[in-house]
Amino acid sequence: MKTNFIYKYLLPVMVLFVSSCELDQTNPNSATDEQVLNTREGIIALSIGIRQNYSINGLGSAMLAPTVTAREMKGTATFTNTLELEAGGTALPSANGIILTYWSNMQRQMQMSENLIANAPGVGGIEPGLLSGIMAQAYLFKALALTNLATAFEQANLNSSTTEPVTFVPRAQVFAEALRLIGVGITGITATAPSASFTSLVSGPDFDLRNTLFAMQARINLIAGNYAQALASANMVDLTKKSSFTYTTLSPNPIHSLYNVTRSYRPRENYGLPAGLFDPADKRLTFYFTTPRDIINADPVVTLVGFAAAQTTPIPVFLPDEIKLIKAEATLRTDGPLATALGLINEVRTQVSGDLFGVNAGLSAYAGPVTKDELLLEVYRQRCAELYLSGLKWEDTRRFNRPAPPANNSERNRIFYPYPDQERINNKNTPADPAI
Repeated sequence: MKTNFIYKYLLPVMVLFVSSCELDQTNPNSATDEQVLNTREGIIALSIGIRQNYSINGLGSAMLAPTVTAREMKGTATFTNTLELEAGGTALPSANGIILTYWSNMQRQMQMSENLIANAPGVGGIEPGLLSGIMAQAYLFKALALTNLATAFEQANLNSSTTEPVTFVPRAQVFAEALRLIGVGITGITATAPSASFTSLVSGPDFDLRNTLFAMQARINLIAGNYAQALASANMVDLTKKSSFTYTTLSPNPIHSLYNVTRSYRPRENYGLPAGLFDPADKRLTFYFTTPRDIINADPVVTLVGFAAAQTTPIPVFLPDEIKLIKAEATLRTDGPLATALGLINEVRTQVSGDLFGVNAGLSAYAGPVTKDELLLEVYRQRCAELYLSGLKWEDTRRFNRPAPPANNSERNRIFYPYPDQERINNKNTPADPAI
C-alpha cells in the first residue's frame, strides 16, 4: 500500500490533527504542507503533533490489540472485530479492522516523523538547541512505530511511501533500524543539548527526551536480543526522573477511553496470568484493578484503574522498574552474576513506597531457587505485573518461550498477526500471512 495520509494543521493554536477518513476534502482553515514543512512555526507544530499523535493513536493501538492477544484484556463486546481479536488463532482474519488500524497508525506515525526529519534542518530560524530536540524526538517516534510493527508482524517496512508500494524486511532488520534511529537521536542531543525553548515550545516539562531515548534503546535492544547493549543503555537512564505522556479533556487518555468509556474490553483477573505466575499479596493488583469482579464466558474480569483512571491521567513512557528488570534480565542472559540479578529483582519485589508513578509491589524478597532459569522466570512474572497493559507482554512471551498457540492459548492466542487486507490489495510486496 502507498502510505498516503493528509495532515490538518491548525497553526493558530499549534495543534496537529491527523485525518484518515477525509482524504479528498480541503479545509480552508488548514495550513498547506508548504506552510507546515517550511516555516519555524509549522515545524514546531508538527513536532508537537508527532508526540501527541503517538500518545493517543500509536499508544492506543499498542495498548489494545497486543494486550488482548497476550490475554491481559478480554474482548467483551459483540462487535465482529472484537470477537475475532479475542478468539485469535485462525479465527483472526486479515480483514480485521483493529489490525488494520494498528498497521495504519504506525504507518502514519512513520510518515509524520519522516517529514519532519527531511524538512526541519532546512528551515531557517530554528536555533541549534531547539533543532536537536525536534530531530531527536522525530527519530524516537519513528523508532517506536517501527518497534510496534515488528512486535505484531513477522515483516514490516522501514520507511513509508506516498508514491510506491512499500517493501518488507524481516522484523530483526526493523528492530535494527529502530535502534539506528534512536542512536542518531542520542548522538544529536549529546552534541547539542536541547534548549529551554525545546522544553517550553515542544516537549513540555513532563516528557524527558534524554531519559526516554536511553530507556527505549534499552527496551528495543532487549527485544532484539542485544543483551549487553540493553544493559549498557539501561545504565544510562536516570531512575529519579519521570517521563510521561500527558492528557486533557480535549486530548484524553486513550486507555481510559478504550476501557472505561466504551467498555468493549475488560481486564482479566490477576493480569490474565495462570495460577502460579502471580502473587495474591501483590499490591500492584490493587493499583491496576478494582471491583466489580464479573464472570464473562467463564473468565473472571475486573475494572481497570491505574493509568486509565481518568481522561487526564498521565501514562508513563517507561517505568523505573522496567529499567531494573531490563538490567536483571540482561545480566542473566549474558551469564552475569546471579546475585546482581537477584538484587535488582528484589528491588522491584520489595518496594512498598516511593515509586515515581505509584506502582509498588510490596512483596517479600524472592525465596525461590537462585538459578538462571528460575530467576528468568521471576523476571517474567515481575514484568507481567509491573508492566501490565504496556503492550510488552506479547513480545515477552516469545523471548521467554512461554506456551504458544495452537496448543496453548493461556498467555497468547497468536504468534504474529496477518497483514491487513487493505495492504495486500494495494501492495504486491505484502508477504504471506503467518499460519497463526
